[in-house]
Amino acid sequence: MPDNATPSLAKRLVCALKIEGTLKEKRPVHAFGWGAKGEFLPSAVAKNYCRAFHFNLARRDDGSLVTYPVTLRFSNGSGEAKQRDSWSDVRGMAARFHDPQDDTRATDLIAMTLPEFFNATPEGFAAFAQAAKSAPCRAQTPWEKLRDMLHLIQPMPDPYPGQTRRPDEGAIRYADKDARAQLAVLQAATIGVPQSYLQASYHAVHTFRVTGFGGTNNVRFEWRPVDGVRPHDPDLTPEPGSPPVDPDDFLVPDLKNRLKNSAAGPHVRSRPMRFSLMMTIGETGDDFNDPSRPWPPRRKRVFMGMLTVNEACDTEKVSFNPGLLTDGVAASDDAILWTRIEAYRYSSEQRGGTPCPFAEGQ
Repeated sequence: MPDNATPSLAKRLVCALKIEGTLKEKRPVHAFGWGAKGEFLPSAVAKNYCRAFHFNLARRDDGSLVTYPVTLRFSNGSGEAKQRDSWSDVRGMAARFHDPQDDTRATDLIAMTLPEFFNATPEGFAAFAQAAKSAPCRAQTPWEKLRDMLHLIQPMPDPYPGQTRRPDEGAIRYADKDARAQLAVLQAATIGVPQSYLQASYHAVHTFRVTGFGGTNNVRFEWRPVDGVRPHDPDLTPEPGSPPVDPDDFLVPDLKNRLKNSAAGPHVRSRPMRFSLMMTIGETGDDFNDPSRPWPPRRKRVFMGMLTVNEACDTEKVSFNPGLLTDGVAASDDAILWTRIEAYRYSSEQRGGTPCPFAEGQ
């Protein structure tokens, strides 16, 4: 663990992220969401790059391919006490891969729709979390918007109907002073709303070291929906048989409805419920320990496998953790990653989450 990633700092970070008035049993961020189960089929080349169990393409005695069970949680990024699906927000996708031949072995991959992180150091992230606390907000007057435009400043967006607090103003003020936070703050401010949890791309953000037949590489992971990324259209006509749409609570019902239709058979399946897991390999000159900096786009990308999401389930008590890794995958020296590992553990204890049965010794 890097020296500047300490358990005490992780606790302070969790306290800074927790919004006053939220339920104790809720996570400080990504408070609202729902779970699912799926199966992961690794690609034919995955094991060449990583020897981890879930990247081993193997066959059973009957000749069928081995798939790896996956436990998932999709979520909104906010820690607010009330769910607001129609508000622009970072969404999350936590995945736990299980070894069907060894029920004591599992590994997690935590991802979100934001491609980069808010800071490069734990201290910087803690300062950002404190500055970006939810605070009272109001709509700018036309004159204030004109003033900003004359100064080449993007005016603040109007609050959503019923929105009286938000983190935007504080986040922007912080980013004005810290250039490392500017990219992620800009992306978060314009990220919008997905049509479905199943139609968004999710980025693991941090660098991991993976080891395979060809040696060790520094990599970043990303989930890409097979059916493509699609922003939410509030005027979209619901499909026949779909439940009424609540603008504040439609992502979880959509997830359950799609998976219910998927299980009913291909004759009613409207969209593939699949994600491709892509792995980008870093090169000399890339920053492996700063999740706030993107890598150049011309990096080698490897298709590592296909996830099929097939059943909705409750995973609210499951304690995911980006540090739950397995042989073949190791954490980089990214201090933010190590701080998040400690923060996830502390948050789980505080909210009474189910202790991870796989974490001991890993």
